[in-house]
Amino acid sequence: MFSLDAVRTDGWFERIGDGIGSFQALCEIVGEAFFAFSMITGARITALTVDRRNPDNTLVDFVIAPPGEEDIDGDVQRLTLADFRHRLVGALLTEDTTPPAPERDTDLEGIQLHIGVRYLLLAPLYGYSLRKLAVEGKTSRLLLLRDGIEETHELNEFRARIRSHVRDELERASAGARSAIDLTKVAEAEVASQRGDFPKVIQLLGTWPAPLAIFLRTPEGQMLTPDARSLIAKGLGLLGTACVKLGEEHQGEEVMRLAVQYAHDGAAAGDIFRRLGEAMLEDGRAGEAIGPLRRAANLGAPPKQIWPLLARAFVQRKKFVAALACVREARSVGVADADMVEEIREIEATLGTALTAWRGLVLAANRS
Repeated sequence: MFSLDAVRTDGWFERIGDGIGSFQALCEIVGEAFFAFSMITGARITALTVDRRNPDNTLVDFVIAPPGEEDIDGDVQRLTLADFRHRLVGALLTEDTTPPAPERDTDLEGIQLHIGVRYLLLAPLYGYSLRKLAVEGKTSRLLLLRDGIEETHELNEFRARIRSHVRDELERASAGARSAIDLTKVAEAEVASQRGDFPKVIQLLGTWPAPLAIFLRTPEGQMLTPDARSLIAKGLGLLGTACVKLGEEHQGEEVMRLAVQYAHDGAAAGDIFRRLGEAMLEDGRAGEAIGPLRRAANLGAPPKQIWPLLARAFVQRKKFVAALACVREARSVGVADADMVEEIREIEATLGTALTAWRGLVLAANRS
């Protein structure tokens, strides 16, 4: 197990921004993510000719500097902003080799190369804080935090996930739509969701994520009232669930993570974490689902919804004593055994005589 404290890059982009006077302007014109991509790929921007009527036609002058070098005396290249973004993404999506895992935790360069320097830099842009690298034979796994939730990913799976984020960034920029957010659609989407009309939910709210992801970073986004944040989070939660129900699990989870950022610990937070945990359960990731579901319980999500879901998650993780405790909590708030049949059957089959003996002790204690 290798600690990643020495190679973790959390906050690198923001720290660089503190030293660049034109940082905010570059982020607004090029796009925050794409400005970061340019730094990672060594594409140093030297000039911008802004086209206010058609921002994609803005001209970007840049030079390519080798990683780690500040010299920008090379040949200046010029592309439109749209082409520049495509070039950056293409450079980040090239195939990678995976050097052998390091043998010593002091081999920092070996750790960096094994994970991939670009992935170490891209990870914090999408909220990943890498904590440890576990190597078992030929398999490497990353232990990380995202939105305060612990996750574990096989290294190649994590790299693929990061590349997916990068592709999504280009798709959002290419779409170019900055649709107005009509909060009155949330009520209509909720009715559609309740009757299982998930395509309707997508139709009503499907354009929300891209502009809302950008809006959240603006001063206006930071100054939203709690009621507005909760309503936006609720809409994103409905949209995320609809994506999951229609087979777009990855997209649905990303939408719900955006919902978490809007919800904070407000009125909608419990429901959002419940939806996120349920989505993970449906995706076969019971271990990851436990954290969001517990957070949902702490934030006041309805116990009748949370305890059966937690019982299912613990059963799938084969933690049957914990699952039994969840079943008891569910019963205490009025959940019928008929709603937990499979979980109860597996608990009783696994715990067997131990469960029978324990029940006997409980009955005896209650009589005395």
